[in-house]
Amino acid sequence: MKTLLKNSVLNGISYAEYKSLTQQLVEKESSTGIRAENTEEQWQQKVMYTKLNYSRNKRLDKTATIPEAYRHYFKETCEKQTWLVITETWCGDAVQALPFINKASELSENIDLKIVFRDEHPELMNLFLTNGSKSIPKVIILDSDFEVLAEWGPRSQAATNLVNDYKTEHGKLDDAFKKQLQIWYNKDKGNNIVAELATISKNLCLEKVEKYF
Repeated sequence: MKTLLKNSVLNGISYAEYKSLTQQLVEKESSTGIRAENTEEQWQQKVMYTKLNYSRNKRLDKTATIPEAYRHYFKETCEKQTWLVITETWCGDAVQALPFINKASELSENIDLKIVFRDEHPELMNLFLTNGSKSIPKVIILDSDFEVLAEWGPRSQAATNLVNDYKTEHGKLDDAFKKQLQIWYNKDKGNNIVAELATISKNLCLEKVEKYF
């Protein structure tokens, strides 16, 4: 597992490289993912969502902020960490999370953000399933020895509750829910995502300090 994680980090790209790649895909009317594993309709949907996410990503990069109440939890990260994110350019939940994940990682020299794509790393994804599904994004927090310290995703608990409640009532997630979830994301402004990542960072630092006593 450690070798797989190390190789995944080495193959990972930076957030700037991720944005540049997304722009290139939009210009080519393409998407991440393995085209042969999708029907033509599925592939065109991913192309459409990649384009939509590119626009959302640019907007969120300008507006996303880390509230002052949480900033010190990231600034005071107690050890070198890699935040390895599994995602795809077409993922609606990922575009809502990545700008905030990036802003948080930028607050500390101890945090190195790397991004890999799910369909290109099936073995990695299979290690971090959510209730048996390949849900993304997933943030895997690693120490300098590539040991897993924590993980987060694919959504905040508040967003997960919305998903579960809708599934219970309607049986599946449809276009109406996607619109509802987008409205919720717009109102939340990343607060739940940042709060959960800050709690993880705080707890990891406390665990590190306790080892010395």
